[in-house]
Amino acid sequence: MKLKNSFFYTLRENVKDEDSISGNLLVRSGMIKKSSSGIYMFMPLGLRVLNKIEDIVRDEMNKSGATEILMPSLIHREVYEKSGRTKLFGSSVFTLEDRFDKPYVLGPTHEELFVLAAKEKIRSYKDMPFNIYQIQNKFRDEPRPRYGLIRVREFKMKDAYSFDKDYESLDKSYSLMYQAYKNIFDRMGIQYKIVKADTGVMGGLLSEEFQAITPIGEDSLIVCDKCDYSSNIEVAECVYDEAIIEEEKEREMIHTPGVKTIDEVSNYLNLPTSKLLKSVVVNADGEIILCLLRGDRELNDVKLSKLIGANNIEMATEEEINKISVQGFIGPIDINARVVIDSEVKTMFNFVTGANIEDYHYINVNLKDFKYDLMGDIRLISDDDKCPKCGGNLKTVKGIEIGNTFKLGTKYSECLNLNYLDENNKLNPVVMGCYGIGIGRCMAAVAEQNNDEKGLVWPMDIAPYKVAIITINNKDEAQIEFANKLYDELNNLGIDTLLDDRDERAGVKFNDMDLIGIPVRIVVGKGLIDNKVEVKLRKDTESKDISIDEVIDHIKDITK
Repeated sequence: MKLKNSFFYTLRENVKDEDSISGNLLVRSGMIKKSSSGIYMFMPLGLRVLNKIEDIVRDEMNKSGATEILMPSLIHREVYEKSGRTKLFGSSVFTLEDRFDKPYVLGPTHEELFVLAAKEKIRSYKDMPFNIYQIQNKFRDEPRPRYGLIRVREFKMKDAYSFDKDYESLDKSYSLMYQAYKNIFDRMGIQYKIVKADTGVMGGLLSEEFQAITPIGEDSLIVCDKCDYSSNIEVAECVYDEAIIEEEKEREMIHTPGVKTIDEVSNYLNLPTSKLLKSVVVNADGEIILCLLRGDRELNDVKLSKLIGANNIEMATEEEINKISVQGFIGPIDINARVVIDSEVKTMFNFVTGANIEDYHYINVNLKDFKYDLMGDIRLISDDDKCPKCGGNLKTVKGIEIGNTFKLGTKYSECLNLNYLDENNKLNPVVMGCYGIGIGRCMAAVAEQNNDEKGLVWPMDIAPYKVAIITINNKDEAQIEFANKLYDELNNLGIDTLLDDRDERAGVKFNDMDLIGIPVRIVVGKGLIDNKVEVKLRKDTESKDISIDEVIDHIKDITK
């Protein structure tokens, strides 16, 4: 690419409506351009980065034995109705009707269509295992698109699906994809963690996320400082210290005028919040449920939904709370609601809880004083918890989900009748796995992790160009001639090279190449009189003078 007559531009100022480093730098460097909220154009340089990421993904998927196909984006709504997911997707799906008033959606995900495709092949156990995948755009009506390419409404994704006769075979297919994913993200140069996660609307037996570690990440991850334990905070397992046994006292109702919150009650009674019982009222699929936790803990909606089998959990409204208690004074004693308690509550003695009467609380409450329907781990893990694997210290880091893997099991094959005949001529549901990678998210994650005050610092394998040649004086025929000769030779060797031959000042060219993050810069200037050019790596502060007779070999070595 020669810049003088190409579609190339950069922006000098920060972009006002971009709320992430990656979004700002990708727009400023002319790689992407927002067309509307959560929707972006990919300009020439950005498209090259996207395509290189896609090439890495495709290469590793093919090496794993998977076969590429392409599904439509326009999908009849009944496809999702058959699997029961229409209600789960809710308003996140873009819907439309054709001229015959038939309902369609823009595909948010393609499990159902892959099952329909697999039906064309699978008859018996001999037809498996196999894995098919696609790379294409998907659409989700995000209520709050943000962070550039991280949360958008239209995005490119690789999704793959494995089909096996049993769970032992699924384990092997899953392991192949797991290794392929590590290869993919290693080649991109992404710093990532693999964490256990919630299966969400996908369902299934196991979900693991590949999370790029960055402060801008929307997901909170729990990692151990001693072992390799890591988990999405939504599903991180809480472990409890042995209970400190106390002699159970007699329960007593006390007057607490206007004292409603945990902190207010703690201060009023001069007790630590850990001696209080927190009451959280939720609406779970239309049912009002009282959740009880230690006063200094927070409810984990995902864990609660798993425990009680609910699809949708929301905080109860004031009107809903008033039907069962008095807001600010809620407690489990004699309450007319289903009660779910966190496992940690069983380690508590002589605690404080609301009395369901305005301006009153109970002190010295114990587990024997009230009834509960269900007990389980329903709290959000925190940094002061201990690692469930080794007992080490935990810390919270932020991550961008760039890939995920699911053991779906038979969820989709059963509801969509994807079956096979086994060795005994018995009909069985096919066992499935699902594996996704966000192509654009990978681009954003790399940009978040690789930048400085000057701009982007692309890793060699996904940079739009590996080498940028800059001419200092476009009126110097020797510089122009050598720069063009070097440009042709490097490109002929398969080393992606651009030539900045614009009629701009040297400082402008240097700033632009730093902004767009080209890994290697070659400056053809006055040193050419002495048969030398200047070579500088984007990540380094110092440059080197290299003989023009050695520059090709030098560039070949540093761009491997």
